[in-house]
Amino acid sequence: MNILLIYDISEDRLRTKASEMCKDYGLVRVQYSAFFGQLNSNLRGELQRRLKALLKESSRSSVIIFPLSQDSLDKVIYIDIHYSEDAV
Repeated sequence: MNILLIYDISEDRLRTKASEMCKDYGLVRVQYSAFFGQLNSNLRGELQRRLKALLKESSRSSVIIFPLSQDSLDKVIYIDIHYSEDAV
């Protein structure tokens, strides 16, 4: 299933670890704090548990994982105003 994962993590060290963890699962950064990709339910659950364990000591952090249907993806609107992929 396709997912969009977004996070708001205040601590730099934890934010970096969460970012690397998302990349380890094959997710692609689409915005500074947003990742997109395909994960089956087992991998999605594993990532969820690992992120929860990573952030349990955090003073203020949140992660939201949105499952996305193909129908939803077909309706995505992308506005690219003077944007470079190198900026992400």
